[in-house]
Amino acid sequence: MNRWRKFIGLGFSGLLLAAVVSGCGVVSTDSKKADSTGTDAGKKGDGKIVIGMSMDTLKEERWQKDRDLFIAKVKELGGEVKVLGANGDDATQLSQAEQLISQGVNVLVVIPHNAEATAVIVEKAHKEGIKVISYDRLIKNSDVDYYVSFDNVRVGEMQAKAITAKVSKGNFVYIGGADTDNNAHMFKQGTMNILKPLQDKGDIKIVYDQFSKDWKPEEALKNMENALTANNNNIQAVVAANDGTAGGAIQALNAQGMAGKIPVSGQDADLAAVQRIAEGKQTMTVYKPIKAIATKAAEMAVAIAKNGKVDGASSKVNNGKIDVPSILLDPISVDKSNLADTVIKDGYHKVEDVYKNVPKDQWPK
Repeated sequence: MNRWRKFIGLGFSGLLLAAVVSGCGVVSTDSKKADSTGTDAGKKGDGKIVIGMSMDTLKEERWQKDRDLFIAKVKELGGEVKVLGANGDDATQLSQAEQLISQGVNVLVVIPHNAEATAVIVEKAHKEGIKVISYDRLIKNSDVDYYVSFDNVRVGEMQAKAITAKVSKGNFVYIGGADTDNNAHMFKQGTMNILKPLQDKGDIKIVYDQFSKDWKPEEALKNMENALTANNNNIQAVVAANDGTAGGAIQALNAQGMAGKIPVSGQDADLAAVQRIAEGKQTMTVYKPIKAIATKAAEMAVAIAKNGKVDGASSKVNNGKIDVPSILLDPISVDKSNLADTVIKDGYHKVEDVYKNVPKDQWPK
């Protein structure tokens, strides 16, 4: 009997291990089939353009939109897409990228979790003759072929300008993104382009400045709690690098009865963030029209698959090794005054969703 139980236990453990391994990533040619597994269909040689998309995560609303729009545009251009999401894990992203490479994709599009660690993905892809596009976040210290993103230094400048327009003196807190994400450093660079001169003049004091591991709102919450504790709640403004970190900061402020009284920036125009803006709890967000970047990246990937190159990548961004041919798009600063003319007008969010917590007589006409 004991031996039989042991056999059953081992069998169950084996099935469980298989389920865990098979569930570590997502491969899809259709955003509605997020749990389908990859096959060798569409390999080079059958005439079908196949684009691989290696994504840091699909846990956030923003990245789900990127995936869906990218897939739709590639399909429109006659290709198909295989998508893998790594859930913020470096080893998983490398393994998944190797899987896409082995399936013979024509081009690999990478949204890196770790700007440095993903350099090896570029090297592995190049060994198989596959070109790589770094999407939104720059892959550092590599020979990556192209980079498509928004002007991320300008994003940080927009955030700081919006906050200093509300408060020009006092104690400021900076809540950054993931230290492993090159974009987080670019956002911070832009923010400090605005804040440092004001600090040098003595108008403001940056009393707290920390990155938030993996962009997690709970890490931003801890950072904001620490900032409030260290300064006895004597904080006048918060520059948060994205809407997730803004949400964490606002949660900490709310616990102290300070939410809505302290200006807080954000980025990505997430639904929860634009709702907070409509309610007066968050000052602004930076809207980066995802349709623009997803469409452009899809066009670039298909162009490379067909012609081996991209036209119009006239900007250059140094990644520590080379000047990467780049296409940089314009972000848009959004606050309560232009919600209707930006995210709602573009169809990014519906007016009834944005203003669901606001009395209807205060909705935009």
